[in-house]
Amino acid sequence: MAQVPLAIVSHKRQVCSLYKRALRNLEAWYDRRTDYRYRAVLLRARFDENRCKDMAESVVLLACGEKELFETKHYQPRFFTNSIGGIAFEREVECPDWMLDFWHPLEKAQYPEYFAKREQRKKEYVSLWEKQYGKSDPQDH
Repeated sequence: MAQVPLAIVSHKRQVCSLYKRALRNLEAWYDRRTDYRYRAVLLRARFDENRCKDMAESVVLLACGEKELFETKHYQPRFFTNSIGGIAFEREVECPDWMLDFWHPLEKAQYPEYFAKREQRKKEYVSLWEKQYGKSDPQDH
């Protein structure tokens, strides 16, 4: 379902997307930078050669380009580390705020301004919560 377009995509945007995906495919196939750059220049020349064609022919060329990209796709494409499909995608663990309450006082002493402001904000949050919802019942604790 991720590949289902939700909005109409213009022809120009489809061509730009095809070009970018073709460049990424070339990166996967050619490890040496000189080989990659040579193929990238040839690819750009192919795109520029068909730039000002009429719309009907452009649609056919776009379909042929998509088919060619599918047929020449690398068997193990490269992904950026943090992008979708990368090895570190969504692996950044963000520490919840309440974990800072369990820091040792010597650890908190290294950041005195931060923890002073944090304590002030915690008090403000508690007062706002009590103003909105009322004081908590001591029997609930």
